[in-house]
Amino acid sequence: MQNPPPLSFNMAAYVLSQAQLRADHPALIVPGLHVWTYAALERAVRGLATGLLGRASPGDHVLLRLGNTPDFPITYLACIAAGLIPVPTSSQLTVPEVDKMAAELRPALVVQAGGVAAPSGSWPVLAQLDLAALQTLPPADYAMGDPNRPAYIVYTSGTSGHARAVVHAHRAIWARRMMWDGWYGLTPDDRLLHAGAFNWTYTLGTGLMDPWSIGATAIIPRDGTDASALPALMAAHHATIFAAAPGVYRRMLRQPMPAIPSLRHGLSAGEKLPEPLRAAWQDQTGTAIYEAFGMSECSTFISGSPQRPAPPGALGYPQPGRQIALIGADGPSDTGQIAIHRSDPGLLLGYFGQPQDTAARYAGDWFLTGDEATRDASGAITYAGRADDMMNAGGTRVSPGEVEAVLARHPGITEVACAEVRVSSTLTLIAAFYTGPDVIDDGALGKFAGAHLAAYKVPRIYVHRSALPRGANNKLLRRALRTEWEAAHGQA
Repeated sequence: MQNPPPLSFNMAAYVLSQAQLRADHPALIVPGLHVWTYAALERAVRGLATGLLGRASPGDHVLLRLGNTPDFPITYLACIAAGLIPVPTSSQLTVPEVDKMAAELRPALVVQAGGVAAPSGSWPVLAQLDLAALQTLPPADYAMGDPNRPAYIVYTSGTSGHARAVVHAHRAIWARRMMWDGWYGLTPDDRLLHAGAFNWTYTLGTGLMDPWSIGATAIIPRDGTDASALPALMAAHHATIFAAAPGVYRRMLRQPMPAIPSLRHGLSAGEKLPEPLRAAWQDQTGTAIYEAFGMSECSTFISGSPQRPAPPGALGYPQPGRQIALIGADGPSDTGQIAIHRSDPGLLLGYFGQPQDTAARYAGDWFLTGDEATRDASGAITYAGRADDMMNAGGTRVSPGEVEAVLARHPGITEVACAEVRVSSTLTLIAAFYTGPDVIDDGALGKFAGAHLAAYKVPRIYVHRSALPRGANNKLLRRALRTEWEAAHGQA
């Protein structure tokens, strides 16, 4: 395990610790929009921190309802700098989804963009249009303190069908240092282009917080940039590392890749990278893709890297400094559920307001991820699927129960079950299997689901059945539905 963080610590101060040394170095480039130097980035963050402290107090929750804009990470860091607790959320969430979050967290402030679903009720609101002026205020001091105190909250789908608020400590950013060599091969001279949106946690961590922590340059495409434009952006801005979810690699490879002389390698996370995509990228660019495995509760902790590539088909190795085990029926084994030792500084503090759910995730000192794997003689870990029925939508975990609860309210549906099904060697989609008197138009079902769920949670496939398979205890057999569908469509 690496050395612990300083006893007096602030995550934002740490992320921007290079601002004095690299004041004029580009920290953030949004092609065609703006370039922020480290000095300008820190001024914006600390000025906004002053403005936020006029509207909320240290320890308060601040719900971020912003779109794909640089205001998102600036506001996120400003909250943390001031001792507030930001809650970054997807702009795709619907009003019902956001209402549940607001009711649970009782935010002291909602930072709200126009066109993004806002929580109902009379929550105090700071409009995005007012952020620019606040960023010019005199700089706030960093709120230093115990590295184990709460810093931010992210939401993740729970197996029960209810989204869980994952509370992370300031020390979580310190744990990400283990990714620099264990996954990225990251140096201060790198220019990392991340294809994700500013308001996605994968982008926040890999695309922004980590490059800034080491003094590198982050490049984020402006909102609306198509995947087909990314190779040219990499070449034009001399990107040395590219990061994306597998779906982005898939879309980029639909056309021949141009030469990108500066590129050393790619990074992938969020969902399992299909081997055909990895091979096609290697063939067309001459560079490798290093994959990482993680979760909202601990970010990434298993990966391949330039120093230690993963064997074909494997996720990779525990990052140096991580304590990882595979927990089988009789304890640690070479086959079982992936688990993280409770001493890992990147591990969550707990689920907000859910101490029993938090405790239930532990087996002794090991936090159980719900993901199954095997380990070979070299220590490489190969993913073997979920221990539960959790689904993945473009890099974001989605609970089948959450989607089922919405569709079950449709008047034409009697029963419903959802599963992630493979439609090709490189693509999976969420499917909904339902019973009812009649077949319902797919478009009508999609519209119904979309009124209550973020777009990435809405099923893309609907299948009417006479009955749904159930086990002896009357539990829905979602895996059986997936297996049957894939066999019928040639994906078995």
